[in-house]
Amino acid sequence: MRILCTNDDGIHAPGLEIVEQIARDLSDDVWVVAPEHDQSGVSHSLTLNDPLRLRELGPRHFAVKGTPTDCVIMGSRYILADKEPDLVLSGVNRGRNLAEDVVYSGTVAGALEGTMLGLPSFALSQEFSLETGDRPVWETARTFAPQILRKVIDIGIPKNTVVNVNFPACAPEEVAGVLVTRMGKRNLGFLKIDERRDGRGNPYFWIGFEKADDSDTPGLGTDLAAIAGQCVSVTPLRLDRTDDAFAEILTARFK
Repeated sequence: MRILCTNDDGIHAPGLEIVEQIARDLSDDVWVVAPEHDQSGVSHSLTLNDPLRLRELGPRHFAVKGTPTDCVIMGSRYILADKEPDLVLSGVNRGRNLAEDVVYSGTVAGALEGTMLGLPSFALSQEFSLETGDRPVWETARTFAPQILRKVIDIGIPKNTVVNVNFPACAPEEVAGVLVTRMGKRNLGFLKIDERRDGRGNPYFWIGFEKADDSDTPGLGTDLAAIAGQCVSVTPLRLDRTDDAFAEILTARFK
């Protein structure tokens, strides 16, 4: 099995080493194609107005001056053009990708691009807490990912579906289980604009995040609830975002 690994934290991110180790539990034909720099939050963007720069760092290791989406396309359609990958692994992201995060996430986008290209794909993310922010418990992802990947691969991933896996911020022995979940919904009041002033007094801005409201209880069966309960969350996401129920209402209205 030929495996293509990418991420959005950049070619030198610790999580990329972890995903490569995970991939090597499954195969010895592992290739790494990742962004030159941190691309967190770029979502599914393509680089169209600038050239893509490709740098070979070592055997089967490449850096692309572009987004995770660029990396998967470069990896599958150029670097591995002779024999495309059988599997795409995107991650392991430093931080969880739950609920609306999947819309913003470059990690999830890398896996989505693999799915769009017809390749079975997984997004892998390791949650961190205030206590583990500088040192996420990578061993949790390292321990659970290979067995989860094998089980899903054995079943077979449906066409146009990507598998989003999140690991809780606890030691492997503290994990309460593995749950198949649906995408959750959180209170987006946590987003804020942080206004500052430069040396000349001109304003500039950062998008920031408030601490999550503890009273905002995650919905039962969601990825948010699973991680809150120290479980690994496995969420199948479909490329088709059509709202079928509302489409029926619209069809009736336009008759």
